[in-house]
Amino acid sequence: MSAPLRVAVLSRERKGESTQRLREAFRARGHEVQVLNTMRLGLRLFAGQSSLSYRGEPMEPLDAVLPRIGVSVSFHGAAVLAQLDLMGIYSPVSARALRASRDKLQALQIFDAAHIPFPATCFVARKQDLDPALEQLGEPPYVVKVLTGTQGSGVLLADDARQAVSMAETLLDADRPVLLQRFIAESRGKDVRAVVVGDHVISTVRRVNTTSGEFRSNVHRGAEAEKVDIDPTYADVAVRAAHALGLEVAGVDMLEGKDGPVVMEVNSSPGISGMEDATGHDIAGAIVRHVERRVTERRG
Repeated sequence: MSAPLRVAVLSRERKGESTQRLREAFRARGHEVQVLNTMRLGLRLFAGQSSLSYRGEPMEPLDAVLPRIGVSVSFHGAAVLAQLDLMGIYSPVSARALRASRDKLQALQIFDAAHIPFPATCFVARKQDLDPALEQLGEPPYVVKVLTGTQGSGVLLADDARQAVSMAETLLDADRPVLLQRFIAESRGKDVRAVVVGDHVISTVRRVNTTSGEFRSNVHRGAEAEKVDIDPTYADVAVRAAHALGLEVAGVDMLEGKDGPVVMEVNSSPGISGMEDATGHDIAGAIVRHVERRVTERRG
């Protein structure tokens, strides 16, 4: 066990189950841990003396932070993570990694450069580009997505081209560019969630949604999760996807395509308590041990 660390979990949900599990796991290993509301952290930028305040007071010295930053506060959260980096405080999620994981288009571009499999996708910002994009994608159905969102929000399924155009035009009228994707039919209503910590997949579940008419496999959409042992190919893709985005802790969601894993999304703040309940794995403990190792390495 490493020397006691001063750690903060960044979260607006102080009593959230995953936040509490991390707090318990850090304390169980003898570390001093506090939960800080991300939005109450203020940035102070002075040449060579950048710092953070909390509730208007200078923030106490820290060895590490564990971010659990919601989508709605991504901009502020990324600014805080960049500030922590300036201050030499370790975080398993960098500002760059957070931004990339929250931008579906940027994430796909990164996956493409890293040769990580993902669904065929067209980015569309103009109505006149919808028909050519759908023609390139081939036969329906199609998935219509906005660029940001979690837990299945902003994700629609169109049964034909006419419906896809109608959905996309509604979003474009609201100045929201869209992603049109080829639907992975063989994985309808199910996916695999792999939790990556460092260089390893430490826990996996298959999420299956049997709700009538529901194609999304998010637990928040009614899916049920069960422990599953995955093929090494899936584990390799999950780790590579997390690393490509710069994430040391991540939840990687993969569809089970006919040719193997297809990465759908990478979450920089994966749920912990639900995964632990489904698998019996000590995910929070694994994250704490990873933070200990990384802080020790940085200290030389």
